[in-house]
Amino acid sequence: MTRERLQFLVVVALIVIALAGFVLHRAGLLQPVEGLLLRITAPVQQGISAISTQIDELAQTARDLRELRQRNEELEAQNAALLLDNVRLREIETEAALLRDLLNFTQSNPSYEIKGAHIVARKIAQDPSNLQRYIVLDVGSESGVERNMPVITDRGLVGRVSEVGATWSRVLLIIDPQSTVNALTQSTRANGAVQGQADGSLVMRSIPQEDAVSVGDTVFTSGLGGNFPRQLLIGQIVEAERKDYELYQSAIVQPTVDFDHLEVVLIITDFEPVEETEPEDGAQ
Repeated sequence: MTRERLQFLVVVALIVIALAGFVLHRAGLLQPVEGLLLRITAPVQQGISAISTQIDELAQTARDLRELRQRNEELEAQNAALLLDNVRLREIETEAALLRDLLNFTQSNPSYEIKGAHIVARKIAQDPSNLQRYIVLDVGSESGVERNMPVITDRGLVGRVSEVGATWSRVLLIIDPQSTVNALTQSTRANGAVQGQADGSLVMRSIPQEDAVSVGDTVFTSGLGGNFPRQLLIGQIVEAERKDYELYQSAIVQPTVDFDHLEVVLIITDFEPVEETEPEDGAQ
């Protein structure tokens, strides 16, 4: 038997089997066999179906996790942006309150011509001779700033300009040991001189013994000597020191200005202080 004849017979046999199966199926004679095959293959089909379901569920879980991770990253980015915006808004609010207080001060003192300035540096410098406490501002001679101009905030006297550059100026603080400001108490009108101390505090010295000094009294500039305008707030007396055998009494003054947290100051540009000729004690 040739190979071609064998292939022909196989094809004919398959066609006959298929026709016979179709006829038997239509006649219902194969139902017992089909039922047996279904019972035999049912567990296998169920297992395959369960495995397929689990694979689909795992794939869906992986997709859900990927989407959740992506969404979480988006929410974290949004949260970081909101936190940054919140910090910026708080800073704007704080600066607005500070500038509002300074504006209220300028409106309450229309007699002063005032220039605003930001503090760009603060320094406590030690040299062989003394301790210096000063701040550096972002305005100078190009903005009309000159030496000896008083520097203030809405809370009181800060100091006065001691050195000027084109775009910067240095302010010697009243808490510097070289600073002396003629002062007056509000209630009893006691005169004295407020001087800075090495530890950053203030002491009012040279108060006549006959003048009354009260704890809690407010201290202002007196205008004597012509180095500062009158009635600039300096601080409040927290302790009085009086000894009968001394010519003068003194008092410790708590400054109203918070020198550790200065950010913006005002420069009085229309006040002309009396020029001094190198005072021996370095007083203002």
